[in-house]
Amino acid sequence: MITSSEPNIAAVTLPKITVPTHPLWPELTAARRRELRAEIKRLLQERDAVLVAHYYTSGDIQELAEETGGCVADSLEMARFAAAHPATTLVVAGVRFMGETSKILNNEKTVLMPAPTATCSLDEYCPAALFTAFCDRHPDHTVVVYANTSAAVKARADWMVTSGIALPVIRHLAAKGEKIIWAPDKHLGSYVAAASGADMILWPGTCVVHDEFRGEAMQRMRAAHPAAAVLVHPESPAEVVVQADVVGSTTAMIQAVRELPNKEFIVATDAGIFHKMRQLAPDKILMEAPAVGIGGDCQSCAHCPWMEMNSLTNLLEALRSGENEIQVASELAAKARRPIERMLDFARRMKG
Repeated sequence: MITSSEPNIAAVTLPKITVPTHPLWPELTAARRRELRAEIKRLLQERDAVLVAHYYTSGDIQELAEETGGCVADSLEMARFAAAHPATTLVVAGVRFMGETSKILNNEKTVLMPAPTATCSLDEYCPAALFTAFCDRHPDHTVVVYANTSAAVKARADWMVTSGIALPVIRHLAAKGEKIIWAPDKHLGSYVAAASGADMILWPGTCVVHDEFRGEAMQRMRAAHPAAAVLVHPESPAEVVVQADVVGSTTAMIQAVRELPNKEFIVATDAGIFHKMRQLAPDKILMEAPAVGIGGDCQSCAHCPWMEMNSLTNLLEALRSGENEIQVASELAAKARRPIERMLDFARRMKG
């Protein structure tokens, strides 16, 4: 069980979760890889399907998405791209909440996933029944949840946010004097609370990848590479975030690698992002942030084991069989859509 006595952390006991071991996929020959990719391309066209993939999936899957007119993006942009695309079938390579979000925003479309059992520690640490009961005990609070949550948790929320828009939304709510329940990532919540001054109760969940980064080990790595820029996702512990040159979403970190003049970068997020970074900035040197040190056990070693459940093989099987379809009940989808659309409207007003 996980409990917390930290200030402004919700007084709840979270369920114990099981983090899977990293899957061991058989090594594919170049010829077999070409066969799989060719067959997937054929079936995407035959099924009137488009492939959307997260930055943390394998390079093979990311390249295939781009080659076939799909997209590689963060979780929200994956769903937004799918909503605007005319395809009747969406194939979502990522983890389950991403497939659910795509279904919520595209309820009339078929949504398939190569690995529908691939979940997320943040999602698992925030079960809907426990979270709803907690929110019900604080009716005077506005409920803001991160994208990494189930459809049922989103349905209980007033707002959904991504890491890129979390701070502007919380500042907006704080300016109105609203008290906030934030879930599920306590590190991102702590970062946003400190930057905004908002009155927030933080759900004590963490990401098993980002929670492993360690401040003391980062200090040693920075000393060894003094010219490197440090890029940190705000799901990381505060002792790591405070050392960053750039704190931001996956999109912001990719942009930083492309635009900053530094030759070297220390990157504190899932190492799957390196594929896109290398595509856009092949001359840059990318280094994984250290996930070891005092208190570190390198449980995930900078790569999500659930993301690794996606492969060319099960992607092909999902297309062949039409199984692994994601369903969200229409009434639940309608409730979960409201906090997402509230965020999208806010984002449009920001741009306007």
